[in-house]
Amino acid sequence: MGLIGGLGDVGRGNADVVRRLMEQVWGLGKLDLLPVLIAPGYVAHLPIGDHYGPDGVRIDIVGYRAVMPDLTVELEEVFALGDTVVRRFVLGGTFRASTPNDEAPGRPVRLSGIGVDRVAGGMLIESWVVLAGIDTVWPD
Repeated sequence: MGLIGGLGDVGRGNADVVRRLMEQVWGLGKLDLLPVLIAPGYVAHLPIGDHYGPDGVRIDIVGYRAVMPDLTVELEEVFALGDTVVRRFVLGGTFRASTPNDEAPGRPVRLSGIGVDRVAGGMLIESWVVLAGIDTVWPD
């Protein structure tokens, strides 16, 4: 993983929150950590629409794991400055669902992403996330 930067302990602590979300919750499926890491009023701004609170994150993770049961997470870089954390990551796995553009499931998928997160009180309160290549997996 790349640098974890920031100004003092605040930036480093906020980067650790985001790293735990990506590595433990997304990567290992430890959904029980969601209430610890995600604030009740959390908002995720995603290309498919906004998702809210720990349950919104749970829905995303369960959905990805349903179509990529072998989901892996590579957290390539994390940078923190105060309450803002920027992450660059790759979601990978074997796509198990059929789509109108892909009649043969079983192909490997790698989705590169960038997220900008806000952290307060040791919990994520807002995120903006973009995934490159998602349109090839779930077309319109």
